[in-house]
Amino acid sequence: MTPAAALANDRQAPGTGSYLRLTGASKSYGAVRALDGVDLELRAGEVTALVGDNGAGKSTLVKALAGVHALDTGDFVIDGRPTTIASPHDAVAQGIATVYQDLALCENLDVVANLYLGQEPRNGRGRLLDEEEMESNARRLLDELAVRTLASVRTAVAALSGGQRQTVAIARALIGTPRVMLLDEPTAALGVAQTAQVLELIRRLRDRGIAVLVISHNLGDVFKVADRAVVLRLGALAGEYRIAATNQDEIVAAITGADVRNQNERNHA
Repeated sequence: MTPAAALANDRQAPGTGSYLRLTGASKSYGAVRALDGVDLELRAGEVTALVGDNGAGKSTLVKALAGVHALDTGDFVIDGRPTTIASPHDAVAQGIATVYQDLALCENLDVVANLYLGQEPRNGRGRLLDEEEMESNARRLLDELAVRTLASVRTAVAALSGGQRQTVAIARALIGTPRVMLLDEPTAALGVAQTAQVLELIRRLRDRGIAVLVISHNLGDVFKVADRAVVLRLGALAGEYRIAATNQDEIVAAITGADVRNQNERNHA
């Protein structure tokens, strides 16, 4: 089955379908063409993996979606409406949340403080809600995500494991009830148990109806959690595959530009 035919049969969440569509995305930095006419679709209730070698354009594409870098050309359609994303504020307003690889957590603060940092809820008199209510809300959110590894939401981030920190960063992004979640290398440098914890959390984001884009170099993780894989190579779209209808050899061939059929023939010669 060809990649196009496989995608035609791809699963969509009932009654939702495409939430974000980007067409003709191009971006240059001087003489360097970072993106060249890339199309991308993110669907509600689906995990899409963005893969490619270093320099393929993944970071540029994600930063364009997050409003950090403006595209030279490219059209956004979000929830069926043409729109513009020219700043991080635009992205957040359109329901796009981003968790970068560095997580941007404050290690000296506890989990509750990190979840609400910069977006502390206020009561009707313009004052901050009390700490007990913030703590209760934090516990409720983590319970909804089935996070059972945190002994206390009052634990300082400095005392948390890598997987727990990733969980806090994702939970913080959910405070604004996003429709799209961009995750940059969410399992990088994590152990086996912590990686499994984060992958399960990604599945729960999908089950909440969120369109999830995972940027990853780890194809093993991609095949465990993603519904589709979008491959970039030298700034251009090199392939789009339904995970259930492909294999790692085919994805690697798209990443490297190799002919997987000839490679398979050589392997079986």
